[in-house]
Amino acid sequence: MPDNFSLMGLKEVIILAGGLGTRLRSAVPDLPKCMAPVAGKPFLSYVIDFCLQAGISKFIFALGYKSDPITDFLSDRLPADSYQLSIESEPLGTGGAIRLACSKATGDQVLVLNGDTLFRIDVGDLARSHHDHRALCTLALKPMENFDRYGVVELDETSAITSFREKQYYTQGLINGGIYLLDVARFLAEDLPEKFSFEKDWLEKSCGGRRLFGLVQDAYFIDIGIPEDFAKAQRDLSSLEGSPSWLLTLEREGQTGTGWTLFLDRDGVINREKEQSYIFHYDEFIFYEHNLEALRLLTGIFSRIVVVTNQRGIGKGLMTVGDLEDIHGKMVAEIAGAGGKIDAIYYCDSLSDDHPHRKPNPGMAFAAQRDIPEIDLSRSVMVGNNISDMEFGRNAGMYTVFLTTTSPDQPLPHPAVDLAFPSLYDFAKALHLR
Repeated sequence: MPDNFSLMGLKEVIILAGGLGTRLRSAVPDLPKCMAPVAGKPFLSYVIDFCLQAGISKFIFALGYKSDPITDFLSDRLPADSYQLSIESEPLGTGGAIRLACSKATGDQVLVLNGDTLFRIDVGDLARSHHDHRALCTLALKPMENFDRYGVVELDETSAITSFREKQYYTQGLINGGIYLLDVARFLAEDLPEKFSFEKDWLEKSCGGRRLFGLVQDAYFIDIGIPEDFAKAQRDLSSLEGSPSWLLTLEREGQTGTGWTLFLDRDGVINREKEQSYIFHYDEFIFYEHNLEALRLLTGIFSRIVVVTNQRGIGKGLMTVGDLEDIHGKMVAEIAGAGGKIDAIYYCDSLSDDHPHRKPNPGMAFAAQRDIPEIDLSRSVMVGNNISDMEFGRNAGMYTVFLTTTSPDQPLPHPAVDLAFPSLYDFAKALHLR
């Protein structure tokens, strides 16, 4: 959890939870959008968890339409002294709702976000950027590609917002992620109407006249305002439910550099397997889609990433050690160029199943531990696409994650498998959602 310094005194959040949810009527009738059930609990619960994990524990809920389900939920979800309600007697627009809720804030700055959107930004970075720019309002901006549902926000070289462009199809751009850091006193000092749109009437008219800045955050983003993205949220967030205790510990401690290690098989995990053959040259090495991004995300969670791979092609004389080292050198360089890392690579070229380094025998794990004494195998995770990888992990005392990339019909559950995901990217996303 961030300390008070990293949040620059930020301690309160306004959550806008009065949306009508008209476009979700077919999927979620008679509920405010933020109360739509996702993976067994109201979506608002994920938003609250995000705030708590960011170090913010004081809430102001801006409510309107059908607020009873929300107030009932909050009475069970949060301590009574940790939240306030700001209830509109009539619709005030997002601007009027924020203005009313700001009148209840006790701090100099307040975080404002939407109860139907989860954007897992680094709140400390947003607070520091806001402070450094002496901003009236700082927006968290999400980079996106090939979209038409959102408008685009443009910045100058100082990160000041210069314009808001209308919704249309864009191949790429920065969108307003619906999270704002707002200077309370300066905002309330303005001559504002009782009813107005924060986005159209205040933000878009602020360019050039107010200190309005943006901070780009390429973090997980989902807005459940339409049925398609509501369904996507079900898929994304369901992977977090029922997680084993070790995964919850990893998610909590992995962000603090407390020493978890990730072991990865190579073929079928990082790159596509060459069916019934071996990767002989780097031009045959093809990363799975999104795996460079997955490795970047995993680098931010694990202290070390180690590759362990059986390579019988050398023992069979089909390739040389030099060929393998060339492949690995280029693989590591490409991963590093994308913001990830590989700390060490171990391989076994023996043809004998009894060789201590040939998986499922745990020799490569013990060799890594000898070379890197900081490795604690009881705080390590093995990710692979074969049961032999899982048994390797078990034999070394690790937790295990099975990828169904090459064995989609593998019967699960399996005694050697703790968790299963369709791909390395799906595993990385699941960890990064917390």
